Amino acid sequence: MPAELAPGEGLLGRAQRLRRIGAALTGWGLSLPAALLMLVMILIPTLSAAILALTDYQLGARSIRFVGGANFAAMWEDRVFWQAFANTLIYTALTVPVSVGLGLGAALLIEADPLGRTTFRTIYFLPVTALLVAMATVWEFILHPQLGLVNVALAQIGVTGPDWLADPDWVLPSLGFIFVWQQTGYNMILFLAGLKGIPSELYHAARVDGADRGIERFAMVTWPGLAATTLFVTVITTLYSFRVFDTVAALTQGGPSNASNVLLYNIYREGFVYLRTGYASAMTLVFLALILAVAMVQMRGRRGGGA
Repeated sequence: MPAELAPGEGLLGRAQRLRRIGAALTGWGLSLPAALLMLVMILIPTLSAAILALTDYQLGARSIRFVGGANFAAMWEDRVFWQAFANTLIYTALTVPVSVGLGLGAALLIEADPLGRTTFRTIYFLPVTALLVAMATVWEFILHPQLGLVNVALAQIGVTGPDWLADPDWVLPSLGFIFVWQQTGYNMILFLAGLKGIPSELYHAARVDGADRGIERFAMVTWPGLAATTLFVTVITTLYSFRVFDTVAALTQGGPSNASNVLLYNIYREGFVYLRTGYASAMTLVFLALILAVAMVQMRGRRGGGA
């Protein structure tokens, strides 16, 4: 037996061992770029934010001092932070059900009309491809209190529209409408993919069981078949609504009187306007904890649904 072989190992065993080593090296080589990207883009910034959250660091300052949990204590007593937190939750509550419901409705309508399927799919998906910061200028004109198309249309029926982006009672719903306008097309595509995964045999079986009306087939087949897709769409839409920033920055800057100030914009303002980097980092950790909580709800829901 050759000296380089281990005791009891033949040529076939050595070849299998080398093949396993080669497969492992290939796997590590393929995953290394993604691992490095995750390290640079996620892990290192998160660790940096966790460290800065325990300091009084201000952007551009030459000194830094460890303050422990002082930033979190200040956050607990910060009225602006809690208003931004509440605005974020209200914004999410306003936008998620509507955008998910409209996305599902659009997908069902498109799936029911094979002739215009491609055309309507493109029309509904166009807002997703639009750059929202650029479209914010268009929406600012549409929602203008005197010249905007919305108030002009309301005036035709004798209704005086408010100043949508300057009225504290209407600014969040107005921003939420813009979010729904863009997000509905994306949700529609996801629901269309989910509808494709429902076997047609289930619909034939439902008809045999006496489900002749569309609402009955929806309740018996479509809705249960879309359970996993609906959960995924809801969680994704919730995460996107938590991350609202561009429309707030472009249209309202958190005003009037912080009525449209949301968590992400408040973090930006504290960190890059007031230069309170340590305090902004502490708020970032709270924001990440909120996102993590939503992700955990998704995982528990999928596990409970057997996905």
